[in-house]
Amino acid sequence: MGFAVFVTLPGLVILLTVIAFADHCLRMTGRGRRRGQVSATGFEQLHATFSQGKQNELKERQSSLVLRDDEEDGAPPHRSTVDLTGGRAVIRLP
Repeated sequence: MGFAVFVTLPGLVILLTVIAFADHCLRMTGRGRRRGQVSATGFEQLHATFSQGKQNELKERQSSLVLRDDEEDGAPPHRSTVDLTGGRAVIRLP
């Protein structure tokens, strides 16, 4: 019977709130070493259930994680190079 409560929407909100509180307490005591919060994902999915805009945002975030980011993208034209660590830039004119 207790499991049936968490299948309903108010029960899910209660469960996510309890998980968020436990996660916060673990992180404050130093036992949780990660940077992100576990409960944030659950609340975002719950928000996406009721909001089409949030669903689109989550899909866009997922697709941006899959795309590759090349070093050559946004590089100066005509094979010019910029070395930020060395503090040197070579600009070759056409």
